[in-house]
Amino acid sequence: MLQVGIVGLPNVGKSTLFKTLTKKQVDCANFPFCTIEPNVGVVEVPDIRIKKLAEISQSQKLIPTAIEFVDIAGLVKGAHKGEGLGNKFLANIREVDMIVHVVRAFEDENVHHVEGNIDPSRDVETIEIELAMADIGTVERRLESVRGKMKSGKNKDLELEESALVKWFVLLEQGKMAHWAQLTEDETKIVKDVALLTNKPILYVVNVDEQTAADSNWKSPLGPGRLAIPVSIKVESEIVEMPVEDQQLFLEELGLKQSGLDRLIAKCYELLNLITYFTTGEKETRAWTIEQGTKAPQAAGVIHTDFEKGFIRAEVISYEDFIAGGGEAGARESGKLRVEGKEYVMQDADVCHFRVSS
Repeated sequence: MLQVGIVGLPNVGKSTLFKTLTKKQVDCANFPFCTIEPNVGVVEVPDIRIKKLAEISQSQKLIPTAIEFVDIAGLVKGAHKGEGLGNKFLANIREVDMIVHVVRAFEDENVHHVEGNIDPSRDVETIEIELAMADIGTVERRLESVRGKMKSGKNKDLELEESALVKWFVLLEQGKMAHWAQLTEDETKIVKDVALLTNKPILYVVNVDEQTAADSNWKSPLGPGRLAIPVSIKVESEIVEMPVEDQQLFLEELGLKQSGLDRLIAKCYELLNLITYFTTGEKETRAWTIEQGTKAPQAAGVIHTDFEKGFIRAEVISYEDFIAGGGEAGARESGKLRVEGKEYVMQDADVCHFRVSS
């Protein structure tokens, strides 16, 4: 399951965002490898398509894809030196697939800011320096090891690894993110096993007031190179308490097409290059998450590893054709069901039935 770590300075809205997200908690019985701890919440990925498929198939059960959010405590200025909860946050954050960095941009004299005033750029820099300093030791140790091996004899792989590590080190020393480094394809491959915090995708959630959240001309205060979205976490926490039928009306009154939480989750998928495919029938309709570019056998393996080994073919209908045909039978009759082999690259919203050997 996709895991997202939420970080930020104290009093920026990080914990409120986490609590608000977990109000959308899914039934964890559907996800057998999921363990719920106080700081972990498994949240449904909003997708209207799964409901429409389930209606047509008259499914008894509907299982959406889900994201696991982890509320990561302990990040304050000087955390890498042991300030606050010190390095306790590191173990949690190294496991996540990406980071959501919450930044405060709203004024409220009743909510104290640790630095005494509101400055989103400064706050982002504070957290990024902590992450960079936590990573720099990892890179130094790896560089030392590589250079030790090079004394016994250089080869192309060691030279590529040294080159990549040096590029990272130069950025980290300046408190910048490793993912900004311009690595070649070969360099990227050679250091893919090095788990750096600053090499993970980061989505910046700028916590704004209600009026700013609805501003279609909003400009990020964080500068270029950082993917940021405005969210009024206070408003979002109020929305999730409303009856479902009232939520959309309230959003429309604010001039918003969808909630900030839904935009946040969609952006996480976008940043990680993920798509969804579906399986549907009377028993259940289910959404499955795969990376863009995944081929059919590997997509089948997401359901069960045996499916990848025994893959014969995939019967595929696009979501639009499935809906237009009123289900599998209609799509088949109109010639919209395709039989695809092992080289087929899965597309977003494919509706699939995999044929596998037993």
